[in-house]
Amino acid sequence: MAVQGNLRTAPPRTSFFNDPVVRGIIYQVVVAAIVIGFFAWIIVNTAQNLAAQNKSTGFDFLFRTAGFNISFTLIPFDRSSYYWEAFLVGLLNTLLVAVIGIFFATILGFVLGIARLSSNWLISRFATVYVETIRNIPLLLQLFFWYFAVLKAMPAVRDSISLPMGIYINQRGLFVPKPVPDDQFVWVYAAVVLALVLCFALSRWAKRRLETTGKRFPVLLSSIGLFLVVVAVGFVLSGASVSFDMPELQRFNFRGGLELPPEFVALVFGLTIYTAAFIAENVRGGIQAVSHGQTEAAQSLGLKEGDRLRLVIVPQAMRVIIPPLTSQYLNLTKNSSLGAAIGYPELVNVFTGTTLNQTGKAIEVIAMTMAVYLTFSLLTSAFMNWYNGRVALVER
Repeated sequence: MAVQGNLRTAPPRTSFFNDPVVRGIIYQVVVAAIVIGFFAWIIVNTAQNLAAQNKSTGFDFLFRTAGFNISFTLIPFDRSSYYWEAFLVGLLNTLLVAVIGIFFATILGFVLGIARLSSNWLISRFATVYVETIRNIPLLLQLFFWYFAVLKAMPAVRDSISLPMGIYINQRGLFVPKPVPDDQFVWVYAAVVLALVLCFALSRWAKRRLETTGKRFPVLLSSIGLFLVVVAVGFVLSGASVSFDMPELQRFNFRGGLELPPEFVALVFGLTIYTAAFIAENVRGGIQAVSHGQTEAAQSLGLKEGDRLRLVIVPQAMRVIIPPLTSQYLNLTKNSSLGAAIGYPELVNVFTGTTLNQTGKAIEVIAMTMAVYLTFSLLTSAFMNWYNGRVALVER
């Protein structure tokens, strides 16, 4: 009997509809068609409804007179301003709260996250109680508490509480000295920019020096000193001067200085306190994710506890901290829209609220507001992803 060796039989051919590649393509085409059809139906239905109500679409309303005032603005605004200026006011007010809130929430969150891991029982328990209490109370309730129960319960203007450095607080808000720079102060701004560039160059040089020679350079202290020296030289050479407009109590209100309304103070304080609780948990989780052997190795080198955290533990923990930290930054920015509940004139209050009610341009106003928050989110995510790539550990 002859034996045939090395016989290879061709695999059985699958039917057209049983091919996973073809089936996957069909599913994607069907889903894409459904999504496109859904949005097409929404657009056609919206156009028909607007036509039935004799309403037109377009952004020409942005160049009409707004006819209302805004209580807190960073740029000049009055009743004769346009709607696009109202949009800009709300945008700047939202950015102001977001930037200040992110700055202070990051600092407070890192402090609390490290405090939760402290060997001191009182400090660790205090941080634990803070985190577990604050993050389990809705943010809107906390804003109501700071606004109505704290700031609105302050004394009247004539009985204002006097704080150090010429600061006063009362029912109408916080009054602080206002810096008034002269015309030559533009050179100080230029010196600040130059100092930042030099500090960045110094950091790059120190990193290359460490990689080539293994010798560490005190970047932080040197950068601070360089920054202060360059700014001081620019200040002296330009002959610039800055004065302070101090708030003074007149008959019925304060004159001069810078007035921070209670809505702004309550919103910044509430967002900072609330978001810091979540950032603290991110920091705690990131530090605990670092192998305990790293701590033991740092101890064997004789590093102090502060140096162990700054030089060994926290740099390795950042790869775990940054992704959820990005989410908290996005949440804080979007949660600033809750300022409408306490009367702070941010984007949702000014544009989606007053402007929408007066113009009736719901589609345009909502679309612009959504585009703003989408842009904020994408830019924040892009920056944090870039920073995450910079601090990521490089395996060799």
